Amino acid sequence: MCDGLPYAAAALYLAASVATFIAYGLDKSAARTNAWRVPETTLHFLALIGGWPGALIAQRVFHHKSRKLSFQFVFWTTVAVNCAALVWFSRQC
Repeated sequence: MCDGLPYAAAALYLAASVATFIAYGLDKSAARTNAWRVPETTLHFLALIGGWPGALIAQRVFHHKSRKLSFQFVFWTTVAVNCAALVWFSRQC
């Protein structure tokens, strides 16, 4: 069952990171034009399921959500939870 875990995890992280990067870009664009915004809970959920590398890159590229301390606290909590879950799953194999 766990033979494919490294490939499945890599595929999940890649797909979630791309989706998260796009969501940050859309939210930054919407913030500039006062349009509908991507909810912070959605950004956090995407980070939690493995999109946090894409979120980190997007925060740097778009200069978005990188200074809001309440957002950063929750973001880094999702990173820690995600990494802990990855370690736990990898040790089950």
